[in-house]
Amino acid sequence: MPARSVICTGHPSPMESAQVNSADLRQHLVAILAADAAGYSRLMAVDDRATVAALDAARAVFRSRIEANHGRVIDMAGDSVLAIFGAATGAVAAAIVVQRELGASIDVLPQDRRMLFRIGIHMGDVIEKADGTVYGDGVNIASRLCGVAEPGGIFVSDAVYGAVRDRIGASFVDQGEQPMKNISHPVHAFKLTPAAPLSSRTPALRLPDRPSLAVLPFTNMSGDPEQEYFADGITEDIITDCSKISGLFVIARNSTFTFKKQNVDIQEVGRRLGVRHVLEGSVRRAGMRVRINVQLIDAESGGHVWADRYDRELEDIFLVQDEVTRKIVETLEVRLTGNEEERRQERGKVNGEAYDYLIRAKSCIVQFTAPALTETREMLERALAIDPGMALAYAYLAIARGVEYANAWNGRTADDLQENLALARKACECDPLEPMAHHALSNALMWLRRLDDAERAARRSVALDPNSSQSYGTLGIILDFAGRHEEAIESLSKALRLDPQFSLWRHAQGRAQFVLARYAEAEASFKRRLIHMPGSDVTRAYLASLYGHTGRHEEARQIWSELMDIHPEYAIELTLRVLPYSSPAPLEQFVAGLRKAGLAA
Repeated sequence: MPARSVICTGHPSPMESAQVNSADLRQHLVAILAADAAGYSRLMAVDDRATVAALDAARAVFRSRIEANHGRVIDMAGDSVLAIFGAATGAVAAAIVVQRELGASIDVLPQDRRMLFRIGIHMGDVIEKADGTVYGDGVNIASRLCGVAEPGGIFVSDAVYGAVRDRIGASFVDQGEQPMKNISHPVHAFKLTPAAPLSSRTPALRLPDRPSLAVLPFTNMSGDPEQEYFADGITEDIITDCSKISGLFVIARNSTFTFKKQNVDIQEVGRRLGVRHVLEGSVRRAGMRVRINVQLIDAESGGHVWADRYDRELEDIFLVQDEVTRKIVETLEVRLTGNEEERRQERGKVNGEAYDYLIRAKSCIVQFTAPALTETREMLERALAIDPGMALAYAYLAIARGVEYANAWNGRTADDLQENLALARKACECDPLEPMAHHALSNALMWLRRLDDAERAARRSVALDPNSSQSYGTLGIILDFAGRHEEAIESLSKALRLDPQFSLWRHAQGRAQFVLARYAEAEASFKRRLIHMPGSDVTRAYLASLYGHTGRHEEARQIWSELMDIHPEYAIELTLRVLPYSSPAPLEQFVAGLRKAGLAA
């Protein structure tokens, strides 16, 4: 049990004063850091499991950074954190790094789902018992400073400001004297703003050696929030069309959608994603008629390159997408190969109702939950009832069923895998040049442990869509299962460059590094995955095994406890049963680490 703190509401009572001289109490000067999660109750009401997982991940960041800066965690009750340091510089340094790391970890989340912490720091006397419990106005002042800080911010008292102002890379804004509840005098407060790290002033990713593009989520201008899926679907289709062109480098959907509903700086988008151009736009739908506005922007200068507007019937939506892609190709002077020229022939009209069901399904599958997968299948089956020749609907149906099998959702078992394969083959039959059909086929064959056939299908998908993060990522996973771990890491690195924010590739990369006993690299990959996907159970299971192999058994038990809190039904047997390694050695290594940590029989 962690030591508990008592935050006094004023001066000690006479009885407390009498106890100050007792042998088990000591009074000393410390820097006190107090933090809490802004809007914690609201986040719990929206999604309690995800919120608890995010809080656990944040606590781990606080604990590691506090200890790294020679501090000691006193308490982590509820959504709060209390720690003490021997020096104010340690407290401030820890706070800066914590806010920076937590800020980076939530970039991928919508604004209303982000857990932001407020931090207050004060330097003063505390009375500390032998069991670590602390008392005193110093604790109370730090807590009150935390209360007046903005979410994601740091407030310090004048005592801390005087101690660190010439020793910390930060600026301070004087907030004046702040009245504080149950404190007999106002406290002079300063807002701390860390100096920007040098890495944030330069592109995070190097520009590719060919024209590069990120397509931001199109704005839904229909006046109906229910049409959000439609604007997202149009965006995703344009990304897919552009990514099939080998002369372009195109960032995948998962990474560009982290900017959804944000007022973005296009130049910052270009730096963070490592691209030269950004496409943005809006969609307005009225019945079966669609208006699309698009504009291409130079991410280095922020200047507009071109803009256009399209008013069409929904059945002509493919023609609009083809026109947008063609304009991008012409503007960026991209040379198409002979096969690409052939494939870019006009696709003609589409059944508007079937297309609508398809993009509804695509908006569901990315939610990655059991209920969402059920809805995905229902939408795809409706699309196929209207248009039995829709290759993409068969492909996504096979993929959705594969995800259900891998996660033991909705009663899906190995008995369903042959039907998944039949659906993927049907997709290839309907459109042999559709990359997603071959991607679905590679997944279906992989779960059936036909790894050589799966690799061929994945490579065909890459050939048809050279910017497909999904295809490179799945190829990497197949190579890992086939025992070619170095090749797997290389393919997964390509997937991550195309989709820097997609956490599944981080886990897969970590798994390949784990098998190679490159434990430090694997740990970094798994932890980065948890930043983006704090609710992952299997990543925690692999981390626990890694800690077992590296002799960190207490950390193994702690991460396993988190796993059980998130997913009490998790069983090692599911991971052993599902992962189709060609050799038993990688899974034996996984179990051995858990056994070393006392977590497996």
